[in-house]
Amino acid sequence: MARRAPLTVLLVSMMLACGLSGCLGDEALDLLPEKKGIPGGLTLACLQSSMYTSMVIEIDHEPGYRPFTSSTDMLIDRLEQVCDKPSGISIKYAEVSFDHEGTWSAQDVRDKGWATKDHSPRDGTTLYWQVLFPAGTYETDSVLGVAVDASTVALFSDSIDEADGPFGRPSVEDVENSVLVHEVGHLLGLVNLVYQSPVDHEDDEHPGHSNNEESVMYWAVESADLSNFIFGELPNEFDADDLADLAGLADGSIAIRDQLWS
Repeated sequence: MARRAPLTVLLVSMMLACGLSGCLGDEALDLLPEKKGIPGGLTLACLQSSMYTSMVIEIDHEPGYRPFTSSTDMLIDRLEQVCDKPSGISIKYAEVSFDHEGTWSAQDVRDKGWATKDHSPRDGTTLYWQVLFPAGTYETDSVLGVAVDASTVALFSDSIDEADGPFGRPSVEDVENSVLVHEVGHLLGLVNLVYQSPVDHEDDEHPGHSNNEESVMYWAVESADLSNFIFGELPNEFDADDLADLAGLADGSIAIRDQLWS
């Protein structure tokens, strides 16, 4: 406790000197880092509207890596299906240079994401989630996308470009559509990331993923192992069990944990 006393005195002194308002600049805010949480840590903030009535998906992409319009349109459709946002859900694009060399780790995604966020994930009555589209690949090169905290995911387009199947089925666009919904599904807490489903639909060998090949949360959707879908449709929708879990979380009939806000 003794080591924390100087910081406490400093913050109290700053607040008194500034009349308790409009005083904490960037340097001071760094002393109080915002909790980043785990994937699913802002599930209730999305599903409910009692605090956050609107939502913005911030798409930060490197030059030449802007996602397909069909991907972002589909994402909005899927979120509107489950999230109560009476003031709407929208997309905001920003072209950025992440200045990153080599492969990406989860910590790299987290660090670059928070360095480029335009807003705090919880800003007034608006919830902000962020999707990065960087150049390069993940440190495990079969990974197409990753969720790293409560508001940040990344899709690796260079790997997605290599993941389309023979004869163009599934296509690069199809793969990106599904991977984007899949990773944001993790931000919604699927599957069993911040709750325990009353239905046994989590894959035993791939925790946090569905065991149903018809769910967008099926484990193979975020990996380059898409051979099972060459002669079928790549899933891009939440299945009945996913939707039931989200409905139960929203109405409180399923207990939830690790929330940054509730």
